Amino acid sequence: MNTLIRAVRPWGQALSDVTLVAGEAGGKITAVEPHNPARVVPDGVTVVEGRGRLLLPSFSDVHVHLDSTRIGLPFREHTGGPGVWTMMMNDRLNWRNAEVPLQDRVNDTLGRMIARGTTRVRSYAQVDVDCKLERFDAVAAAKEKFAGQASVDIIAFPQAGLLLEEGTVELMEEALKAGANVMGGIDPCTLDRDPVKHLDIVFGLAEKYQVPIDIHLHEPGELGVFSTDLVLERTKALGMQGKVTMSHAYQLGSVNEAITRRLIDAFAELDVSLASVAPSAAGQLPIPLLTEAGVRLGLGEDGQRDYWSPYGNTDMLDRTWQLAFTHGFRKDQLIEHCLAIATIGGASILDPGATRLKDTSHRPGVEVGDPAELLLVDGETVASTVMDRGKDRTVIHAGRVVADQLELV
Repeated sequence: MNTLIRAVRPWGQALSDVTLVAGEAGGKITAVEPHNPARVVPDGVTVVEGRGRLLLPSFSDVHVHLDSTRIGLPFREHTGGPGVWTMMMNDRLNWRNAEVPLQDRVNDTLGRMIARGTTRVRSYAQVDVDCKLERFDAVAAAKEKFAGQASVDIIAFPQAGLLLEEGTVELMEEALKAGANVMGGIDPCTLDRDPVKHLDIVFGLAEKYQVPIDIHLHEPGELGVFSTDLVLERTKALGMQGKVTMSHAYQLGSVNEAITRRLIDAFAELDVSLASVAPSAAGQLPIPLLTEAGVRLGLGEDGQRDYWSPYGNTDMLDRTWQLAFTHGFRKDQLIEHCLAIATIGGASILDPGATRLKDTSHRPGVEVGDPAELLLVDGETVASTVMDRGKDRTVIHAGRVVADQLELV
């Protein structure tokens, strides 16, 4: 099935007509031509009216906790305390008592994400002795329900650590057997307090089930660098290049310039990617230096109005604005680069063989041969779209329209 998107501006450039072909293996862009108002549309071709909107790659949310969402529910007072363990226990006390069942919450949140332009997702699913596989099963069911509208990878995530509660490792292995796409880890030093054993388990299960790794790292300063160095050593020793992502890792640039440069060079050499949620933290690794070195960098919404945080609203365009704002970007090129990170940057984390961002001016994803994972959105320029967060959106997954001018609430 062919689709013609008429009168759109790829990455804000000249008005164009874009042809897509859908297929079981995913859709592709087959033509990008100057807009011709008199163009004759062949029978059987679906026409999408661009109306002069921007054409962008769709969003790739590579760090979201679908299993903890409270999107769409009444706002509640934040009751979490300081530290990962305290926050996790607060979540454990409350997640079963929400106003609607977990499955409904997960489905509703993923549906809203798609309506706002996200068609590629990497979601965490907490696995521990309290919830066992209940939260994993909810995310897996949502993945199946929305398979025709978005692709979803699932991280088996040990939010409570791997070593603190007996039976956790066995449950993690059950989740991998049940179809989890990624092996998760978290704060090897400050949570489990045994980084060697923690990483033995993470890398061991990843190797056994041939899945990539995603490690949550909240650890500060030199301690965070220490844990990261352990991850880098194992990545190299086990030949896991291109299969490891460090998530958060927001203080790795806080020690000194020499360590910052060493880490960036190591990430590039070992093809270790980074996933940010655009925090307001100081000491983050500089985005331009990461991109210039060839490090894959993606963006995610993290928890969305859940028991960890009142922030998040399923809109990656809002999170793109936040990424630009927290890094103090004012120039159009850097603001646009944040949108490239939120789209193609994340896609390259999900598929290391996909197109990668070359520099802060690179705007791929809307050319002939690119996947037909696309978003039409209103705006004067790409930078103004990030600032204004337009609501007139059409979302395309695998060459087919999956959301069109839906009411964005």
